[in-house]
Amino acid sequence: MRKRTEIILALDTKTLEEGWAMLDRLGTALRHVKIGPRLYALGGRGFLESVRSRGYDIFLDLKLHDIPNTVALAVDAFARLGLWGLSLHSAGGREMLCQARDARNRAESSLKLLGISVLTSLDDALWGEVSPAGGTVRDAVAARARLCADVGIDGLVSSPQELSLVNAVAGDRLLKVIPGIRPQAAGDDQRRTASVTVAVRDGADYLVIGRPLLEAPDPAATLEALRKEIEEA
Repeated sequence: MRKRTEIILALDTKTLEEGWAMLDRLGTALRHVKIGPRLYALGGRGFLESVRSRGYDIFLDLKLHDIPNTVALAVDAFARLGLWGLSLHSAGGREMLCQARDARNRAESSLKLLGISVLTSLDDALWGEVSPAGGTVRDAVAARARLCADVGIDGLVSSPQELSLVNAVAGDRLLKVIPGIRPQAAGDDQRRTASVTVAVRDGADYLVIGRPLLEAPDPAATLEALRKEIEEA
């Protein structure tokens, strides 16, 4: 049997205090926490260590995208912090991804490197503004999934709408880490979205969920409802 899909809380709050308050409300019901640029900028390494000390597995979502040597140097440092995962932009190309992988391996770290495919805030119209050659979002996701699998990156971050495509291209060689989970159309900046049920049935390993939890009147009850939906799917 395929292992149960896990939830990663996207802790995208405005302040560290709000972040801690949310973790206090969810407590041990949660294992994985995604920390992005804002909270990392506000709290730095100390914040990461404090969150880890509570027993959480941290996905540091900085979407590294630079020349290969620069990214490798960053990965070498992050690989020594005891993080669960770190995101890289797969658009950085084969050499960047390979050097990131090698830096992680030299550090003898269990850090999972997760390639960003195409941001869920982009649809084909917006994608055409930055990639005018005529390819679609799905074309880019397929190419980047194939590249990440070929070079030995651990997983891919992609929208739920491309899950079946990623499965066809990469099979079980990549963990599927899926943002853009919405119970219904939310009218926010996420364009390529789907429900928990659809994402789980299409093979998601991890669901990255932020605003549906952060904005819930009762986050703990919402988390339990999401878990029930996963089980039913």
